[in-house]
Amino acid sequence: MIHRKESFQPSILTRHHTWKKRLASILGAAGLCFVLLAATVGQTTKGGRESLAPIDPQRVQDQDLMTWNDYRPIPGRNWADPAIKPERGFKLAVVGIDFPNQPFVITLPKGSDPFGNPQIEPIAREKVPQFYADFFMKPSAVNHGQTINGYWMEQSRGKFGITEVEVFGPYRMPKPIWAYGLNEYGQNAQTPDGSNPDGRMEQDCDAVWTATLGKDVRKDFDAILRMYASYDETGVWQEFGEMKFNTKEDIPKEWGNPNPDKPRWIPTRYVEWTSWLSGSQQWGLSSMRQGENSGTITHELGHFAFRLPDLNNNPYVTPYRRVAAGPWDMMDRGCFNGPGGPHRRWVVPPSQGAAMPAGLMVRNRLEDKFISESQLLRLNRDGLAKTGLAVADVTARAVDPLPGTFAGVLVRLDGPEPGDRTPSDDPAKNPLSPGTPNYNSYTLEVVQRIGYDSFTPDNGVLIAKNKDTLRGRNGGPNSFNSYIWVIDAHPEDINMVDYVKPNGQKVMRTIADYRQLNDALFHAGLDSGSQFEWEDTPNRLRFYIIDARKDEKGILSYTLAVRSLDGSGPQQRSAVLEAPSELKSGQPDTPVTFTLKNTGKAAETDLAAHTASAGAYLNSDVYRLSVTVEGKGWSARLLNALAAVEFGRSRAVTVYAFHEAASSPTARVTLRAVSESDPSKVATAAVSVSK
Repeated sequence: MIHRKESFQPSILTRHHTWKKRLASILGAAGLCFVLLAATVGQTTKGGRESLAPIDPQRVQDQDLMTWNDYRPIPGRNWADPAIKPERGFKLAVVGIDFPNQPFVITLPKGSDPFGNPQIEPIAREKVPQFYADFFMKPSAVNHGQTINGYWMEQSRGKFGITEVEVFGPYRMPKPIWAYGLNEYGQNAQTPDGSNPDGRMEQDCDAVWTATLGKDVRKDFDAILRMYASYDETGVWQEFGEMKFNTKEDIPKEWGNPNPDKPRWIPTRYVEWTSWLSGSQQWGLSSMRQGENSGTITHELGHFAFRLPDLNNNPYVTPYRRVAAGPWDMMDRGCFNGPGGPHRRWVVPPSQGAAMPAGLMVRNRLEDKFISESQLLRLNRDGLAKTGLAVADVTARAVDPLPGTFAGVLVRLDGPEPGDRTPSDDPAKNPLSPGTPNYNSYTLEVVQRIGYDSFTPDNGVLIAKNKDTLRGRNGGPNSFNSYIWVIDAHPEDINMVDYVKPNGQKVMRTIADYRQLNDALFHAGLDSGSQFEWEDTPNRLRFYIIDARKDEKGILSYTLAVRSLDGSGPQQRSAVLEAPSELKSGQPDTPVTFTLKNTGKAAETDLAAHTASAGAYLNSDVYRLSVTVEGKGWSARLLNALAAVEFGRSRAVTVYAFHEAASSPTARVTLRAVSESDPSKVATAAVSVSK
């Protein structure tokens, strides 16, 4: 029986955040200069303040706790509908193969195999290839209406999809499955008969397929999916190895080598041992050989159709190295997203973990030409010093940008080399190190849990550094390819149990586990549980999450800003705050609405500093807000410490005043606004509030 960890998981929202102290310790030792900034109001919570909800609370949901009830469709659009034809079609062959003494799992009685599969009533052998072709390509109750074609159509907005599927087989392979599954990761010596498993499954599959047809049709297809009986080792090595058995000596004979003279355990890709039965399975590869439990075919198509490389690390080997993009991109462990999380990837048919991969981040969407650069606000680091800060609205990536908004913000690290001025550190000592400092740009985008992003762990703003090249390891021990590097709003250890062994021992998620980035998103406002700004001091940039809103269909967008630390542009910066008349309150909490006006003056800026379309987004200032209150038993609270206002325009800023029963009859509430572009420009206003 697999032991799950629900009973042992602390709430991410309620756990005590000690991130500042821990981050200072880690980054200080590594010599890094990144700083996470957080503003506070300065008073403790009193009276009725608890009743005021944050404007953009962080609500992280762990993958293990997700179910199909967490799916939220995109309003007004079903990209899985086969009637919607893509601009670029893709022709796929599905070839079904099984082995001597290893039938298709899906043909067995429900729940009868050692792994507890299949999860549905059996399918006749001759119908298996068509069953899996339909499972991956046609919406049905079994796949909950979600298909590989639907994923690619959603990500590309109809530019790319699977238009033709042809089914072949089933065919019987000439060798047992272990003859193919024991030829990797030091497993070769563990065959039952002592033979050397040096063949590849693809070669024998294609030979049987071609011989049966009497011709070679492989060139007729854009890709070939070889669906083989049994399991991908990637989805069972842990669950039916170290999670199921306390030690390798505890593995019973039914999980061991059929040859009783050989060990019942076997080495595997990431750790020292797993059960022989698990390790003898074939590891899925981007050649698109996939077992019956594989939900990562979408990920493999990313390799095959678009030449996107892997982003994932090895989370189990020391010295630990933090993951690159984690649950936020399909080319990283976001390909494991789906109901039940990564430890449910053994299910047949694969309708749980890995069934709903994450969307693609801006860097990959640009590479695949799913978005154009015109859909991004494109800025340059040195340009921001000349033109002043930029403010723009960005829409959730699962849908097209709403009118007047962008799909993201891109800031190139231009200027004298090196472009990325992050100090080098030692990844062997700092597990959070991004490695070699050779990134070329920053991107900001918005994630909303709708469509295929339903199974990402949070809504919010995703900030990342990106490389122009897709390939190149990040240096140091246990290096890996990381052309995207997500900025983590909570870089401290998430401190959650990964699994519980049969003896009750809790095994924690390593600092390199991809779920460490579950709480990486930035949020608007105070008291969200996350951060609303990020400063990269070496690269002279600061990013702001100003505000969040939803339209009438529930689509999420954010107002974002980017500023240079080396210049604020030619604009005149100024502001005025206007207070309301004296207020009288009969309640313990009183909303006090001030008016903040940007009285600065716009100026001509060098449009060549950015793209020509950027000029319209350089006409604002960002103000940092704070509130104080004078009066015994009174307190005050802001819900947002930032406000962006265009030149010559005004906006309302609401402060909430609170009093206790024994408070003084009146209090004086003062609001202060400081220009982020020119901190010498300060506006204040005060109002008298009485009980």
